[in-house]
Amino acid sequence: MNISIQNLLILLLFPLLLSAYEESKNHKEFTVVEGMVYCQSCEHTGSWSLEGAKPLASAKVGIACKDHKKRVWFYKAIQTDHTGYYYAPIQGMEGTEGVKKKEISGCSIHLLASSDSTCNLLTNINLGIAGAGVGDGKKVMKEKGYEVVVYAAPPLAFRQVNCVPADH
Repeated sequence: MNISIQNLLILLLFPLLLSAYEESKNHKEFTVVEGMVYCQSCEHTGSWSLEGAKPLASAKVGIACKDHKKRVWFYKAIQTDHTGYYYAPIQGMEGTEGVKKKEISGCSIHLLASSDSTCNLLTNINLGIAGAGVGDGKKVMKEKGYEVVVYAAPPLAFRQVNCVPADH
């Protein structure tokens, strides 16, 4: 029996290739959007500055994802924790092919409500009213059998109710 080196390599590498194929077939990918919500300081009312802003606990943001025909295929309202941070998994992007830029680019985050009655006026800082894009910045966390792709949304902010306008 005459076995070529090429066939011998295939026979030796076949178990490794099969294992890698099975692992990739069972590989799950999850997409998450994270971000912060703040209460803008009175000194910067009317600007997009977040200098001196305080994290806003229990604020609500909405995350909407649209397809190429502008149809909403995912929507979720999420509440910030005590530090003003939110972490929102997006269902519908799971798969074995990975997250495509065009899919995440159809998602936007917007302000919904503040739990603080002294800081509950909407601002359009980073398009908080119009809908902030998720952006290209992402981090990937990998574990055996799955990976989590986390996109960082820009910070959003409410403004205070009783700010005295500054004299310019």
